[in-house]
Amino acid sequence: MIMIMGSQRDYDMITGKPVDDSPAWTPDEIATMHEFMAKWNNDLVASGELVDARGLTAPVHARRVRLRDGVPVVTDGPYAETQEVLAGYTIVECESFDRATEIAAKLAHTPHPEHAQLSNDWYVDIRPVVDGRDELEL
Repeated sequence: MIMIMGSQRDYDMITGKPVDDSPAWTPDEIATMHEFMAKWNNDLVASGELVDARGLTAPVHARRVRLRDGVPVVTDGPYAETQEVLAGYTIVECESFDRATEIAAKLAHTPHPEHAQLSNDWYVDIRPVVDGRDELEL
């Protein structure tokens, strides 16, 4: 599974809202990013490696349930404890973990406006999906 990370700030930027000192992305800049992602997904379909891919709603639409003194407590997002959240995922079935890494690395070239000031800490995570508990052992 290739997990694409993001923040509320990222969601705001890619939907054309100005963020901090950065101007809003133009419709053309947003379209260019979407075209890149569509090609990335379509290439995986063509190679037979795509299993599933989904984007998730912005953190502002999320809820977290956690236990406090044994009682479930619900918090609406976004969460002050972290800026980064899972923004979407792609599940691929390919020949190796190295191939999955190669596929994920292509996302580093996702187009964005120069003024977007993407973090130098940009990343995606790659983790194998397990089919059973016996696969959880190290």
